[in-house]
Amino acid sequence: MGDGPVHGLDDGVTVGVEEEFLLVDAETRRTVPRAAAVLARVPESRIDLGPGGGLYEELLTAQVEAASGICTTLEVLRAHLCDGRRRLAAAARAEDARLVSSGTAVLPGRVPVTPGGRFAEIAGRYAGVVADYQACGCHVHTGVADRETAVAVVNHLRPWLPTLVAVAANSPFDHGRDSGYASWRMLEQARFPGSGVPPSFPSASAYDRQVARLVEAGALIDERMSFWLARPSPRLPTVEVRAGDAAATVDEAVLHAALVRALVRTALTDLTRGREAPLIGDQICAAATWAAARYGLDGPGVHPVEERAVPATRLLREMLDRIQPALEASGDLARVRAVLDRLARHGSGAVRQRAAAADGLEAVVDLLAEQTTGSAGGSDRRSGRHQEDEDVTESS
Repeated sequence: MGDGPVHGLDDGVTVGVEEEFLLVDAETRRTVPRAAAVLARVPESRIDLGPGGGLYEELLTAQVEAASGICTTLEVLRAHLCDGRRRLAAAARAEDARLVSSGTAVLPGRVPVTPGGRFAEIAGRYAGVVADYQACGCHVHTGVADRETAVAVVNHLRPWLPTLVAVAANSPFDHGRDSGYASWRMLEQARFPGSGVPPSFPSASAYDRQVARLVEAGALIDERMSFWLARPSPRLPTVEVRAGDAAATVDEAVLHAALVRALVRTALTDLTRGREAPLIGDQICAAATWAAARYGLDGPGVHPVEERAVPATRLLREMLDRIQPALEASGDLARVRAVLDRLARHGSGAVRQRAAAADGLEAVVDLLAEQTTGSAGGSDRRSGRHQEDEDVTESS
């Protein structure tokens, strides 16, 4: 994976996405422990999704993950994500289940931890925090030259991570109740040690020393584990951003990847030009993350520099202004604007879930399953408007 300033379409900044999903019973709509059976039906997926791609188990037996291959364009990325969702959904149907992309389970069932040494160690260490952690995210990897660059890029991302949380909010329900939050997954994740926006680090060695201290203190299992919303990947030459809830639709997952990659490209340009990352206080970052989780884009956010409440939509506009040159250089600006316009008309994933809840929580799960596989797009049930998105079985 390469890096470079924003010069043009061939600047070499690659992108990949890991999508986590829930499996729900086709009749009860509650989560069910069928991950192993579902994955057993798609053994060829690693090859078909390209280098770096595949389908995997997750922490709980109701969760599965689809990882794209290494992509240079959003069109290729979208095709990978469509393929992963299609394969998992088909395998789930064969097991009398449905694939659902949501940050949290609307109607959770009793689901044990996935067998395996590392999963067992995590469950033993964090006890009740993971006993029912039916939370799913959309993780974006963007290629950089080395770990030193990755740490410097993460410093530049810190002010914008809460805005990414707000845009991607898709988890208002928790254990059959409306949590009052747009992203309850963020609250679930906050129970782990060292979660949220990462501290600013002067170097990769300083980052590694801090992670090692957390391992020595017993807060982390090992150096591969951390709970920050962005980090240098412990296994790939990438910056990994984990701010987003599992995306309701493929287009929203691609939007999240586009925003992250543009932020990384912009950071690389700033680094090339000698621009330092802004110094944002840890407590302001925590406040901004909480506000983003509470309201999404439909309320106040916290401005990281002005340190006061402002409309979340203003923060989104400022972020888009900052990354517009990168989006233009990669040819992604029109796609990003189109999806954001759709969200403005029909609401975020969290808004659409709440609208569907007028017909009961089972209807919420049905909507999520339809959106996951592309048979239903964004809808505004408050006004009766409905828009069909391209089915995931079609290539871009």
